[in-house]
Amino acid sequence: MSEDRVSITITDGIADVRMTRADKRNALDNAMFAALAAAGERLKTEPGVRVVVLSGEGSSFCAGLDFATMSALAGGGERAADRPTEGNPGEMKDGRITHLGQQVCWVWQEVPVPVIAAVHGHALGGGIQIALGADIRIVHPDTQMSVREIHWGLVPDMTGTMMLSQLVRADVAKELVLTARVFDGREAHQLGLVTKLSDNPYDDAMAMAREIAGRSPDAVRAGKALLNGLLNQGAAEQFAAERQHIGSLIGRPNQIEAVMSNFEKRPAKFIDPI
Repeated sequence: MSEDRVSITITDGIADVRMTRADKRNALDNAMFAALAAAGERLKTEPGVRVVVLSGEGSSFCAGLDFATMSALAGGGERAADRPTEGNPGEMKDGRITHLGQQVCWVWQEVPVPVIAAVHGHALGGGIQIALGADIRIVHPDTQMSVREIHWGLVPDMTGTMMLSQLVRADVAKELVLTARVFDGREAHQLGLVTKLSDNPYDDAMAMAREIAGRSPDAVRAGKALLNGLLNQGAAEQFAAERQHIGSLIGRPNQIEAVMSNFEKRPAKFIDPI
């Protein structure tokens, strides 16, 4: 696991997992994708872990896709199959229902113990989808959040469509996805995306983690497993649909225009589908 992307410290049954690319607001590049997935994979079987706290160092939780990667899309982008295998978010592995980009969110559902996301600063695009992959979200009121993909001519493809639909009404989910607007933690709490608001999300997440870690670990694991059995039905089919739809968008004229118009700060000129 890349230590310059994600760190893990385990104390008294609590795994403190931090994204450590603070200078880039913990934006997602190939190394971050690989490190997050590896962190979750390790914690599936790590002895003595009773609860996980997931956070980001610096000014933000996670600002979404790395700017350099987004810039590549402005030039037509690279198809997932053409990118390097290491850290390629489009990489599929045998036996998984996710590609790597989805796995950095879904792995927290596969970890058998509760995962609490402590969110501050920004949680945009892939960042909000990672937070949605946690079991519980404790969020600063001023956090800037957005299901941002349509802003860039894309759609949520990191399990966000499924996790979002579990938390809010269908019309609310559609409004957030289709407008790509930015909203703060207060509104996110009102909508049901956020478990608790806090002026100190990390401290409060750790306090909750200590409370959970003091419960019977067998019962805690069984509780998560039972609830996930109800909540996560149909996951494989939904994630396959995400991959299909984003694959039909990346590198197409309207997707390139969405990126270019944003970079050039001008109104977009889209072509209507035939």
